[in-house]
Amino acid sequence: MKIAQFRTKTTDGNRLGMLKGDVIVDITELASDAVTFINGGSANIAAASSATTRTAYALDAVEYLPAVNPSKIIAIGRNYYEHAIEGGSEPPKSPLLFTKLLNALNAHNAPVILHSISEQIDFEAELAVIIGKRASKVGESEALDYVFGYSCINDVSARDLQFGDGQWVRGKGLDGFAPMGPFITTKDEIPDPQNLDIEGRLNGEVMQTSNTKMMIFNVAYLVHYISQAITLEPGDVIASGTPEGVGVFRKPPRLLQDGDVFEVVIQNVGTLRNTFKKA
Repeated sequence: MKIAQFRTKTTDGNRLGMLKGDVIVDITELASDAVTFINGGSANIAAASSATTRTAYALDAVEYLPAVNPSKIIAIGRNYYEHAIEGGSEPPKSPLLFTKLLNALNAHNAPVILHSISEQIDFEAELAVIIGKRASKVGESEALDYVFGYSCINDVSARDLQFGDGQWVRGKGLDGFAPMGPFITTKDEIPDPQNLDIEGRLNGEVMQTSNTKMMIFNVAYLVHYISQAITLEPGDVIASGTPEGVGVFRKPPRLLQDGDVFEVVIQNVGTLRNTFKKA
């Protein structure tokens, strides 16, 4: 199942929908938002799956919202071997955690502003892991039981701020720098999160291409590791790291410019598309 948060010109307020063929079926009567739906667990999934009479919208008739509104976004640095190497770093011996601030949340098809405070704005295609139930000090063998599903996320990064500050909060946390969506794909459709092709495409050209099996620390280990110190709540997001090919380390560098369109494409999960615009 694929669910999305959205709104339309003909309805009041935000809506929750389920992808069915080439339309989005409104399931707001079950849950007003993704976190509420997630908290309902398998009962909500079953109810949505069995629905027969609900309003449907064409995909181009909705305005997508961020796939979920989490209490936190935990991101992972240098989690693909080749990405660590391209940046001149040794692969980490344990997961490198940082946070994307909630003001960075953005949506599929929404513009991402090229803030004038930075001259080196870059892309990072990543698999987003959506937590399904409270996870505190969970074992690695049971960690995937705490996952609700997966989405696409672009860890947009202001490299001059990221590298210049000596820590990553500002460079990773600018307004709109975490577009995510368009859908959450429930984990029953992703039996193995470590075997998904992932690409980052800039204006249609493939810049990043890999498979999630190339992660240094897999999804189960990330959930386990993070939960030893930080309690993960339903709807929380783990941005699991980006493969090689980011703009700043290309020769010559290829950083984002006004009018660029970047897509995160993940097998069986979806395609996240955003246009970058000057402030």
